[in-house]
Amino acid sequence: MNHFLRFLYPNRCFQHGFFLVLLAAPLYASDQATPIQSTPMSGGDGSVEQFDHNAYSLPLGNMSMTKRLDFSVGNSFFRNPWVAAPASTEARDGLGPLFNTNSCQGCHLKDGRGHPPTGDENPIALFLRLSLPASQADATTLEQRGALPVPNYGLQLQTAAIPSAEPEGKLVIEYRPREVSFADGASVTLQEPLYSIAEPAYGELPEELQTSPRLAPPMIGLGLLEAIPEADLIAAADPDDADGDGISGRANHVWDARSGTTVMGRFGWKAGEPSIEQQSMHAFAGDMGLTSSLVPHTDCMASQNCDDFPDGGTPEVSDDVADFITFYASSLAVPMRRNMDDPAVKQGAEHFNALGCASCHTPRHRTAADADRPALANQIIWPYSDLLLHDMGDALADHRSEFKADGREWRTPPLWGIGLTQTVNPRAGFLHDGRARTLEEAILWHGGESEKAIQGYRELPEDQRAELIRFLESL
Repeated sequence: MNHFLRFLYPNRCFQHGFFLVLLAAPLYASDQATPIQSTPMSGGDGSVEQFDHNAYSLPLGNMSMTKRLDFSVGNSFFRNPWVAAPASTEARDGLGPLFNTNSCQGCHLKDGRGHPPTGDENPIALFLRLSLPASQADATTLEQRGALPVPNYGLQLQTAAIPSAEPEGKLVIEYRPREVSFADGASVTLQEPLYSIAEPAYGELPEELQTSPRLAPPMIGLGLLEAIPEADLIAAADPDDADGDGISGRANHVWDARSGTTVMGRFGWKAGEPSIEQQSMHAFAGDMGLTSSLVPHTDCMASQNCDDFPDGGTPEVSDDVADFITFYASSLAVPMRRNMDDPAVKQGAEHFNALGCASCHTPRHRTAADADRPALANQIIWPYSDLLLHDMGDALADHRSEFKADGREWRTPPLWGIGLTQTVNPRAGFLHDGRARTLEEAILWHGGESEKAIQGYRELPEDQRAELIRFLESL
């Protein structure tokens, strides 16, 4: 039977009486088949052939020349630092008084993933979300803010301030080793981070304080992710695990300030933001202390008297600047895949699917034909994410809810471009807090719904584990 199938389907692999699907075409053969990427165009027609430290910083390859000027203007506001008011640089003043960094680029180095601090280095690309346990009485706050703010500190720890103000505190990270063994006797030592806050400046922190570390993610392909039809994402959700496969992805439902309603979230580590615009404006407010029309209040609490300091106008981020930043963030291209003909890469793709990794890291999507911009419309893309929430187990749990996401759930992060992560930023870490120094460490931290897949990975021989890593490096 296998010989007959190989004759009919020479581009597929057959084993033990059934076939592992290795499609030559980038379409599903059936509802059950998992597609194998056969094109290097991970980001559709807008994919770019750039593989150096600028790999994440190019505009969509299919963007019109007239729009590239808007991209360049947005890039200038993304890269250049904001300053405290009053200042002669009126378009970029109003920083703080409390903040984490003074530019978007400060967190998203070269538009890529951030890195945790080392030694006494002040954290920039990694910060702590804060909250308190909430009750039904806090329903309105939870609906619109996702979590209950901490008195005197808000929803985020600001570790920097303008000269006349005082930072909220110092983020302290300690690591302890965690050994993981493979079936063949090899082992890897992971580093488990322990977080604490030293020198709190605005009063004692509550005993029931909830914290969640967040590392700046890469910026590539955001516009394409926003253009995936919501109905397609919802259709893939299985919150009650009705099919019994152990995977129960579900959508987060978050507050959309633009429409004043609750909608599906798809951005951020817990899918806590509904749009690129809102994610960007919340970053201005929380990370830099800058107001906008969409987010007119920063994370500064009334008791911290931030209104006593000069501001950069109302709003500090003008609507024009907000539009340019949003356009820029939605227009960064995805690098093409590399080394797709390498036999090890091809074998790694087999392992990825056979282990069940694609159950959450959905390889293929198609963007909406009626997307707002032609460059984003009707594109076959390969982000390797379902953009849904999944239980990742105790080891990665932050025990802090965000809208409908609980303390064990995280949104599946896209994997496209992940092989260039440390080319763009050599110090970059993986996972939501950068604890994983390598792709293998990131795999080994998985738990919860992915426990079966990770157990399978640990049982692979060394050469097959290396093939899976080679596949990830090719993305």
